[in-house]
Amino acid sequence: MKFIEIKNCYKVYQNGVTAIADLTLSISKGDFVFVIGHSGSGKSTLIKMLYREEKPTKGEVIVGGINISKLKNRNVYKLRRKLGIVFQDFKLLPKLTVYENVAFALEAMGLKSNEIRPKVLKALERVGLKEKVRSFPNQLSGGEQQRVCIARAIVNEPKLLICDEPTGNLDPETSKEIMKVIESINKEMGTTIIMATHDREIVNRMKKRVITIENGVLVSDDAKGRYVAHENV
Repeated sequence: MKFIEIKNCYKVYQNGVTAIADLTLSISKGDFVFVIGHSGSGKSTLIKMLYREEKPTKGEVIVGGINISKLKNRNVYKLRRKLGIVFQDFKLLPKLTVYENVAFALEAMGLKSNEIRPKVLKALERVGLKEKVRSFPNQLSGGEQQRVCIARAIVNEPKLLICDEPTGNLDPETSKEIMKVIESINKEMGTTIIMATHDREIVNRMKKRVITIENGVLVSDDAKGRYVAHENV
């Protein structure tokens, strides 16, 4: 079942830079996909198009049957409620506890506290932080902060988890731990994972599908790929 379809997609910025050029690919429900490429290759633009931070200049981006390239700005929040997004910089609210940071997204959706509590505790248990509910972000390690971000992203059990360089600020050992958490979400929840990364070691160790983009062009798509730098594109 095709969960994401990108059809003949172009993204040209106002300064004339073509970030994505005639990109076509599909991703099935439950897939785990790495998106790699050099800085400026277009991978971040691709990731941003999936959660409608950017719109394609031409072509279609379809997520879960919704053509989000035609989605009106006022309805983007409806799309994002169905997604989970994990960033490189943790974006936690410093004055809120771990519990409150994860609950915040559900409160914004209008859920009642008796609905929120079991969801938050379940999400924190999935990432191994149930005992840290009363801690504040500055009391946590970098890896723990990223786990909170993952819990916040999955608290509503989204069908798609988008990870933009989630291990970029972490040491190699902590990165391994974070990837175990993300992989367990993929396996146990059936969540589709799309992860942009520069981390060669993670990509080579996990042997997942690898999509390589250079100069906005899809240059390889390997089912069990490795981190290959395509220099001459």
